[in-house]
Amino acid sequence: MLLQDGAAQSRLPISLGSRNTFLGWLRGSASGVLVMAVAVGAATGLAAVAFRYLIVGATRLFTGYDDYSGLGRVASAHWPALGFWFLLAAPVLAGVIYGPIVNRFAPEARGHGVPEVMYAVAEHGGRIAPQVVVLKALASALCIGGGGSVGREGPIVQIGSATGSTIAQLLRLDTERVRLLVACGAAGGIAATFNAPLAGPFFAMELILGSFAAESFGAVVLSSVTASVVGRALLGDQAFLSLPVFAVRNPVEYLLYLLLGVAVGIVGVCFSKVLYLIEDLCDWVWRGPEWARPAVGGLLLGGLLIALPQMYGVGYPVLERAVEGKYVLGMLVLLLIGKMVATSLTIGIGGSGGVFAPTLFVGAMAGTAFGEIVHQILPGATESPGAYGLVGMAAALGGATRAPITAVIILFELTGEYSIILPLMAAVAMAAAVSRLLSKDTIYTRKLLRRGVDIERPRHPFAAVTAADVARSVPQPLWRTTELAAAAGALERTTGGILAVLGDDGRYRGCVSARDVAESLDAPEPPATIEPLVKELPPIAADTAFHDVVTALAGHGATGLPVVDTDRTAVIGWVNYENLLSVLHPGQRR
Repeated sequence: MLLQDGAAQSRLPISLGSRNTFLGWLRGSASGVLVMAVAVGAATGLAAVAFRYLIVGATRLFTGYDDYSGLGRVASAHWPALGFWFLLAAPVLAGVIYGPIVNRFAPEARGHGVPEVMYAVAEHGGRIAPQVVVLKALASALCIGGGGSVGREGPIVQIGSATGSTIAQLLRLDTERVRLLVACGAAGGIAATFNAPLAGPFFAMELILGSFAAESFGAVVLSSVTASVVGRALLGDQAFLSLPVFAVRNPVEYLLYLLLGVAVGIVGVCFSKVLYLIEDLCDWVWRGPEWARPAVGGLLLGGLLIALPQMYGVGYPVLERAVEGKYVLGMLVLLLIGKMVATSLTIGIGGSGGVFAPTLFVGAMAGTAFGEIVHQILPGATESPGAYGLVGMAAALGGATRAPITAVIILFELTGEYSIILPLMAAVAMAAAVSRLLSKDTIYTRKLLRRGVDIERPRHPFAAVTAADVARSVPQPLWRTTELAAAAGALERTTGGILAVLGDDGRYRGCVSARDVAESLDAPEPPATIEPLVKELPPIAADTAFHDVVTALAGHGATGLPVVDTDRTAVIGWVNYENLLSVLHPGQRR
């Protein structure tokens, strides 16, 4: 029983040893994982719908239109007196709002989104700060609505992954299940955004988990299906892109599609190089505070939007027109180069948004341009240029991300045409092969390699083990106002002779040892409570890696240290050398 009055007892966090039957079933059973996958899918589906409306709302706020990119250089419906010069102000105003918010509360919400999820899964056991869900949505919506030439898919992957991670952390799941729910969130995000329930699981398995383990696949698929059902129920069953139907006209086109894969694979690698080159240039030039960077950099972005207003926002209407054959060759090349520069500049100035959609855009322009050229050379033997634009979208995605299965399936789902599957597979395979020959990294992993993180390196056998995995049930903590005699009785019943101490708010405040309590009881004037005896021993966060746990326990190995949640508030377990030995020697009881 708790060593304090009844009111205080109600504030004490529940220990791991007192799990109720339902929570124990969720955490430990295979069917419990499926229930959590459905919950993550439903939550991510709702988040994807809300995020799409948030982007539309932000775009309306700045332009007065749902999507500005396909309108040309027209004035904002809200600021007609400014004419097209509002394009210079919109990115600045958006940056003034989201720049300080992201810098202060969630720096990880800046940038693509997908690399941050990959890093969390590989290095932090899938644990992502809960505030990312809201802040990433807000920052990305403002960035895109204010003219940022980035995509919504990267943000919704991060939002969905953070949702899955938050649910897993609330339920205090082990690391493997945290990672799995993160992948479920990523799959649900892609599925709901593209209305592509097949592509979602393959994206999560190829890029987030990096494996196709059978036990993971079922949960990820279920989450993807649930997110798609939610998205379709709220947004309808229409594809988010209206793409024409094409087919292979002549067998010679298969060779042309192979050449297209090579060409667009090179373009995809170039996009990745340009992206980080401009980001480096922005880092080199900028010397001011990070919170002001999006607003000041917004002037450059605004100038680019005045020159090429088709770069405003995600740009799907422009992509559709290109595939429909409404742009000449020179304009296609201009749009291709413009998108590379606009997206890179948006990310470089500290904007928030994905590179998934820009990669599709670049591939569509490159593919359609390729189609224009071959159609002029072989007009009777080739399909219209738009067919090459469609395949180019998948080839660029496969080359830039090296996720060929995802690239093939997502374009197949968008078109629904089985007749295009063979050229699609051929081009994507060639693009991925060319990408591997030209670059050792992808558009996602390069960001991590620049931080010194190689998620593809051979991993230590205990690299995936965290403090939460090795922690044992936490001994009953004491309140700081616990009387000395009561504390002595509690400490006698512990094996380590030390207990965590909580403040009045239930947060971890330190530890008290049996030795200090015994010496105080023998003192001429012992303190009334244990508060003067509390030592602020550093807790170990739940997502701390195994080797860092070993380091942290130096000097405390016998008695151990408390393990706290990722917010470093609630005590969720206790770890000492005995726990670590049980991992090294599984036969030992913990």
